[in-house]
Amino acid sequence: MAFRKKSDWILKYDPDILIVPECENPDVLKFSLFSKQPDNIIWYGENPNKGLGVFSFNDYKLQLLTIHNSDFKTVLPISVTRGPVDFTMFAIWANNPSDTINQYIGQVWKAIHNYDELIKNEKTILIGDFNSNTIWDKPRRKWNHSAVVEALELKQIKSTYHHHFKQVQGKEKHATFHLYRHLNKPYHLDYCFASNELMEKLQYVEIGRHEDWKMHSDHMPLIVNFNI
Repeated sequence: MAFRKKSDWILKYDPDILIVPECENPDVLKFSLFSKQPDNIIWYGENPNKGLGVFSFNDYKLQLLTIHNSDFKTVLPISVTRGPVDFTMFAIWANNPSDTINQYIGQVWKAIHNYDELIKNEKTILIGDFNSNTIWDKPRRKWNHSAVVEALELKQIKSTYHHHFKQVQGKEKHATFHLYRHLNKPYHLDYCFASNELMEKLQYVEIGRHEDWKMHSDHMPLIVNFNI
């Protein structure tokens, strides 16, 4: 939250695309104060202080697809274009309080089935705060984290972090979230899944260090670089 007070810390990385869960409505943000102006902005939410913001820079163009299903709220299917490389990106903040049974990972589970024809094994990215980890799987619940991972893997879409660092789901050595910002309460909740074609162009994955980011957020930035 209060992204206007934190933007420069992440903009110094010169992102092409920036996904910001719990982001203020752009009408609240003062872009004149930004060190760099976004080319496109997509924002979705019901609370003007806490929605999902997607920003593009460096001539990348964003368009929210008309097939967006508002039942899933902040799982946004977006067309990304720039020159010869176009792809479909699902910007995700898995949080829908009105769906008391499927509030978190259940939103992603529903969305990947709803958008089955759009989620392909080429030029597809799903990225953001999934609010989930396989350590919280409930075996009798078909929409748990592992079920989402498996459904995406069937389409040859895999987690960039787990691929890059050769990690197993649920046993991550890097945390993306610290409960109450406490170093001794680490969890891995943020992901970037990419299709096989894009995974071949993956250069590196980086997760911000707790000591560098704890004053700004309980989440650490997940930075993924593709050579496209």
